[in-house]
Amino acid sequence: MRRRTRLAMAVAAALAWGEWLNWRWSRALVGNSAGASEAVVVLGYRNPQSTANFINRWRVRAGVRSVADGSARGTRVIFSGGVTGSHAAEARLMADYAKSVLEFEGTVLLEDQSATTWENITNVIPLLEDVDRIKVASQPAHALKARAYLRRQRPDLAERLVRADDYRPGEWMVAKPLLALYGLWTLRGLKAEERKVSL
Repeated sequence: MRRRTRLAMAVAAALAWGEWLNWRWSRALVGNSAGASEAVVVLGYRNPQSTANFINRWRVRAGVRSVADGSARGTRVIFSGGVTGSHAAEARLMADYAKSVLEFEGTVLLEDQSATTWENITNVIPLLEDVDRIKVASQPAHALKARAYLRRQRPDLAERLVRADDYRPGEWMVAKPLLALYGLWTLRGLKAEERKVSL
């Protein structure tokens, strides 16, 4: 009985830790920038097949739900990701999913040359120059990495970063401890001030 209790406590602690860390990452390097115009940048994930894979479908859903209420037509959603197989670019596959499956009718822009997160940010910067608010949608650790890259490349644009709706309590709950471990590894190059919770 004690072994089961200890195991249950360990599982609960791992789930809580994964939830907490993803929550923190979703709130780092964001502010309260206001304004009428908004861009949501959806980052692609390796997609060698001819349709959006599971992770990219989730990222698209997170991006679409990040569009502020009532501003779907005034927000541009930028899908970013190049070709990783013999099929269309990640950006194209994600845009197709947003339009055909999620029936998103807002403004969609494609950035289809990037192969890395750094390139994602470099290549979307020209599409962000004239907006008041910028959201980055991906798994929380990946989105934080992208926000840190925007801060390094264009601190002036990074001042316009606000939270995307890519963290929800309980969503991906079982996977969050693994996502947290992977996130810690991928974020090891960030400085302490780039991990600081803003809100």
